[in-house]
Amino acid sequence: MNDTLRTSSPQPSPPEEERESTPALDDSPSERTVAGCSRFASRVMLLAAAEGTVSAAEGAKQPEELVATLTGTDEAAAAAACDAAPEYGAAAVRPLALAMANPDFEVARRCKRALYRIVRQAGRPGAKTEAAAVEAKLVTLISEGERAVQLRRDLLWMLSEIGSARAVPPVAALLADKELREDARCVLTRLPSPKALVALRKAFKTAPEDFRFALADSLRARGEKVEGYPSRKLVATKQTTVTPKK
Repeated sequence: MNDTLRTSSPQPSPPEEERESTPALDDSPSERTVAGCSRFASRVMLLAAAEGTVSAAEGAKQPEELVATLTGTDEAAAAAACDAAPEYGAAAVRPLALAMANPDFEVARRCKRALYRIVRQAGRPGAKTEAAAVEAKLVTLISEGERAVQLRRDLLWMLSEIGSARAVPPVAALLADKELREDARCVLTRLPSPKALVALRKAFKTAPEDFRFALADSLRARGEKVEGYPSRKLVATKQTTVTPKK
């Protein structure tokens, strides 16, 4: 994986997490799909509203309509909704994040794509207020330990595109999580805030030995000199008989 600032590409994600199955119905497969998606969309909005992160007005207007269309069976309408996702702004972040757990892989991927559109629109030049609002939603979600690992991993990478100094503490806290520490390290490598470099230095001093090599790579990517922990990419994996030419 390339640990370059802001331009590095996310490492291949582990296999998709187990998704909850939709209760079986006595109808045809197509009817079961429609009913399942409808129930899932309603459940997502009810959960978001219950947690107090989407107001009644927001839930009744934009986010609910967006999630319902994205999780519906009209592919043309869903594609149009995905393209229009940035119009819904930060209010749609949590509903879309929860919808990414949809048992239908294609629907979940569609919701993920829509959320990425919101993140990248908010990250455009001159949109600091929008970026801060979306960032705040993402920070809250990655800090919720009950969320699926894959969901938090996806949200971490989204945060890496618009995160500011405010995102550093919650991301740095995940360096202690064995399942998310590699993603958190890469996000800190990409975040431009000087506080991210401070967090990497601090983590390097206390991290387990096997994780220090990766942290050393991140520090070097940020311009630091690190001795004693060479890049694992430069370590030979096979014995060779090649010798320098005399």
